[in-house]
Amino acid sequence: MSGVSTHVLDTVKGEPAAGLVVRLEREGRELGQGITDIDGRLADFGVGALSAGVYRLVFETENYLGPDAFFPEVVVTFRADGRRSRYHVPVLISPYAYSTYRGS
Repeated sequence: MSGVSTHVLDTVKGEPAAGLVVRLEREGRELGQGITDIDGRLADFGVGALSAGVYRLVFETENYLGPDAFFPEVVVTFRADGRRSRYHVPVLISPYAYSTYRGS
């Protein structure tokens, strides 16, 4: 199981955001990437438990929302304390807004 997962929901369509590319980065280096499934979930970035540090999830929203999207990408920066086996970072998106929170 990956040390980080995400769930992306499209708030305009009222459904999961399937087919969205998401990258996991640390210190400017890509650690893994994947594509959200039909339920908008991405559970495996190909990494194990995260050590303490600052990480970034980069959501390639332009490819999903289209070229007129105000945010061509959404970057969520979060801190891992290194004590949890998994971090879950859900995101709600639309062409003109996004929100996120620490999931469980």
